[in-house]
Amino acid sequence: MVMVRYFAAAAEAAGVPSETLSARTVGELLSVMAAVHGRELEHVLTRCSVLVDGRRLDPTAALSDGDLADVLPPFAGG
Repeated sequence: MVMVRYFAAAAEAAGVPSETLSARTVGELLSVMAAVHGRELEHVLTRCSVLVDGRRLDPTAALSDGDLADVLPPFAGG
């Protein structure tokens, strides 16, 4: 299981700040998030960065139990 933390617009679209999901790869995790939360989150995910344990990984990268995935939409400001 992967702990997913949503930030800003991603948290709003998901309706939760965090959750635990099961996925074998980063790409599968994105698909699971969209399936669980619907079109609004799916749309937001197209603009997000996903960091796994602080690193940006390829969608084919394998995930392990206990990984932490942060879903970060673009932030504005200075």
